[in-house]
Amino acid sequence: MSANPPVSPSVSRPVPRGLSRTGPVLFSYGFRPFFLGGALWAIAAMGLWIAAITGHITIAETYGAPNWHAHEMLFGFASAALAGFLLTAVPNWTGRLPVSGWPLAGLFALWCAGRIALLASDAIGVAVAATIDALFLPVLLAICTREVVAGRKWKDLKVLAGLAALSLANALYHVAAIHGGHHHMAIRLAVAAYVVLVMIVGGRIIPSFTRNWLNKFGRTDFPVPYNNYDMVAILAGAGAFGLWAVLPEHPATAAAAAVAAVLHCIRLHRWRGWTVARDRILVILHIVYAFIPLGLVALSLSALGYLEERSVLHLLSVGAIACMMLAVMTRASLGHTGRALVASKITVAAYTALILCALVRPLAEILPDLSPTLYAASGLLWITAFGLYCLEYAPMLARKRRAPL
Repeated sequence: MSANPPVSPSVSRPVPRGLSRTGPVLFSYGFRPFFLGGALWAIAAMGLWIAAITGHITIAETYGAPNWHAHEMLFGFASAALAGFLLTAVPNWTGRLPVSGWPLAGLFALWCAGRIALLASDAIGVAVAATIDALFLPVLLAICTREVVAGRKWKDLKVLAGLAALSLANALYHVAAIHGGHHHMAIRLAVAAYVVLVMIVGGRIIPSFTRNWLNKFGRTDFPVPYNNYDMVAILAGAGAFGLWAVLPEHPATAAAAAVAAVLHCIRLHRWRGWTVARDRILVILHIVYAFIPLGLVALSLSALGYLEERSVLHLLSVGAIACMMLAVMTRASLGHTGRALVASKITVAAYTALILCALVRPLAEILPDLSPTLYAASGLLWITAFGLYCLEYAPMLARKRRAPL
C-alpha cells in the first residue's frame, strides 16, 4: 500500500462527460443514493424500533422484532453507507468510471427491496424475505471485485475480503433467525468485519488527509506513513476480532484484544491528530478511530466476564462503525459535490450526537436501573445525528449544484 499513495475518496473527482445524462443526478455517483438512503433508513428504522418496544406497533413478528432491529442496523443502514463509500472510492483507486445511471439505480432498488421484504416478512414469508435481503451484499461484492480486478489493484482485495465476510455474516444471521438459533456469532462476525475495514481504510485516509492538510500550511510535522507497523497492528486487530467472533469468552481472546488495543493506541498516536485539531471535519476521523482501541479494551474485559457483550457490541457498532461512517459520509458528500471541506455547526452537532450515543448506549447494561432512560436517550441521539445529516446534506445529494452566476 505504501508504494501506491492513497487517493482520497472524498476528493472531488470529475464526472465523465454525459454521465449525469444516464439518469437523475441522484444516480450519477454511488455516494448519492446510498448515503441519503442509508441516513433516512437510520432514522426510520430507529423510529420503528422505538415504536415497537413501546408497544405502539408490531414489526416482523415471525422474524423477531429484536432480530429485525439488530439486522437493520448492521446490514441495513451500515451496508448502505459501506456501499456508498466503496462505489465512490473504488473508481478512485482503480481509475475506472463509477457505476452510475440505471445499473446504480438497480443496485439501490435491490437494497431497498431488502428493507421492504423484511418489514413484510410476516406476509411474504421469512425465507423469501431473507433471500431477497441476502442478495444485495454479494451483488455489491461482485461489482467491486470486477472493478478491482479490471483495474489490477490487487492490494485492494483485502477490502473485498471484508465485504465477503459481511455477506457470509448476513446469510448466517438469516439462517439463525429462520431456524430459531443463536445469531450472536453472525453479529460478532459482522461487527468484526466492519471494524477491520475501518482499520484498513482508516490507515489509508486518515494519515493521508492529515499530511495533505499540514502540507497546505507549509508544516512538516507529518504523520508516520504506512509501514510494517500498520500491517502488524491490522493483523493483530483482525486476529483479536476473529477470536472474539468464535471464542467470545476465552482468555486467549482477552489477551489478543489487549495487545491489539495497545498497538492501535500507538497507531493512532503516530497519526498526530492533535496537529489538525482546528479542522473539525478532519480531526473527527482521529477522534472516532479512538473507538477501536477503546472497543478492544471493552472486548478484553467482556472475554474475562467483567462486561456484558451487548455493551461491547454497541460501543463498536455505534462508536467505531457508525461514527466513522458519518464522518466519511459528511466529508465525501462535500468533496464530491465540489464544496469546501468544512464542517458546519450542524455537522459538528451531528458528530457530537452520535459520539454521545456511542457512549450512552453501553451504559444501559452497566446501569440497569437507568436502562429505560438510557435507551430513550441513545435512540434520540441516534435520530438526531442522522436527522441533522439529512437536513444539511440531502439537498446536495439529491440535486446538482448550480453554477455560480
